[in-house]
Amino acid sequence: MLQDLFTPSVQHALDLAGIFVFAISGALLAVRKNFDVFGIAVLAEVTALGGGVLRDLIIGAVPPAAFTDLGYFLTPLVAAALVFFLHPEVERIQTGVNVFDAAGLGLFCVTGTTKAYEHGLGLTASAALGVATAVGGGVLRDIIANEVPSLVRWDRDLYAVPAMVGTAMVALCIKFDALSAVTSGIAVVTAFVLRLLAMRYHWRAPRAWNRRSTAVEPGDTPGEFKATA
Repeated sequence: MLQDLFTPSVQHALDLAGIFVFAISGALLAVRKNFDVFGIAVLAEVTALGGGVLRDLIIGAVPPAAFTDLGYFLTPLVAAALVFFLHPEVERIQTGVNVFDAAGLGLFCVTGTTKAYEHGLGLTASAALGVATAVGGGVLRDIIANEVPSLVRWDRDLYAVPAMVGTAMVALCIKFDALSAVTSGIAVVTAFVLRLLAMRYHWRAPRAWNRRSTAVEPGDTPGEFKATA
């Protein structure tokens, strides 16, 4: 199905572009955590390839593409080297990196869903695995860096939700036999734009209604009863 949507060369180029920008985000976090060169490379690889490896292992596409295509493995190392030597400059273009990261999110959630469906999963499971493909590397990155994963932090702009919207669109297109290069592109752009809007306007998921928490957060008073929707 992927072959019907994009030529192999285009698909490969899109994959490498997404891998590169995800690797940049991983390498930057490693620098902020004062990791050495090996740690920077590891975090870049895990962030870029983690979601795809997880997907391939679940659907039985083994060995995963990350281990059969040298370009997939080397691209995060190039990103890690770039950040290692030029991280102040890369930090200054963080907004641009975030834009490309959003593009990678949109691309991977769509290709992940499609590949999962190709390997026999149902529509719901394929959509879930599409989200995992898009966000899995970031979760592994944060765990290795000893951070609470951004995916579950209330003070982070929406990340998984745009991916969920993109995968849902792909699943509906498959159900109604409407999946094409055009509709796939629309799903990618929708997830991409939603992520950009979330970053621009700081959209966040609601926390529990009438929650009681002992956690002290900026602007909170310890022991304060706080209701949020």
